[in-house]
Amino acid sequence: MRTVFLGTNEFAVAVLQRLADSPHRPGLVVTRPDKPRGRGRRVAPPPAALAARELGIDVLQPGSVNDDDARAAVAAVAPEALCVCAYGGLIREPLLSDYRILNVHPSLLPRWRGAAPVERAIMAGDVDTGVSIMELVEALDAGPVCARRSEPVHHHDTYGTLAPRLQRIGGALLVEALDDEPACTPQDDAHATYAEKIGPEDRLLDPTHTAPENERVVRALHPHIGARIARGDADPLRVTAAAICPHVEDVAPGRLAERDGRLLWGCAEEALELLEVQPPGGRPMEAAAFLRGHAL
Repeated sequence: MRTVFLGTNEFAVAVLQRLADSPHRPGLVVTRPDKPRGRGRRVAPPPAALAARELGIDVLQPGSVNDDDARAAVAAVAPEALCVCAYGGLIREPLLSDYRILNVHPSLLPRWRGAAPVERAIMAGDVDTGVSIMELVEALDAGPVCARRSEPVHHHDTYGTLAPRLQRIGGALLVEALDDEPACTPQDDAHATYAEKIGPEDRLLDPTHTAPENERVVRALHPHIGARIARGDADPLRVTAAAICPHVEDVAPGRLAERDGRLLWGCAEEALELLEVQPPGGRPMEAAAFLRGHAL
């Protein structure tokens, strides 16, 4: 089946690679324009553009895929389907009506529609998540689902361990959907939940929440975003690994404390042991190293 692929980030790259290795290899990859990245803010292409060029697939980077020129470039491939994964841009009419558009979404829809389904599943303490293949419609992640596969969320999972498993599932499931063309089933909107984009407020651990809730935030945002704790007038401290300290109730919420060489942070219930932290402008380090060189 002739396809065009729309995707941008690292998650999309794994799906693109699997699609390119199938009979449905894309004739064109549409991705977002180059933009400043990293600490140096140097302009660089998105991961999907780099991957497509390595695969020998033509790349298009329009300001909007809905523009006339972009739609003409897509039409020139004469695709039988458009495949979307983590594209990061709105797809509107007439594209929605011109093609069958299959979207790879890393959740068990209708749970966790939206921008950050993997992070929100970990934050919420979900015991399983998965990948859904749905037909794209104008409403956010609300289209009918034609394939779904679940994946457990382990108690130690971070974004960095869970996302690769979902990428592999997403690539395989998309190829299966293109092979078999299964019928789609409407979602039950009454059970929909929304995975809002991770904002600055989501990165700060909340001392009014319990230690398990804060520990899940650390795992959900590692390693790509990073959780932080506020330190009054000092710059926030990034937390890259943490563990729950049961039965510790004498560390005030929001306060750092040293106990027997361990770095603790008080929560509404119990405390969080900060196993690895990253000071502003520094590198990640074990808590013991941080305690030797920094005053609390």
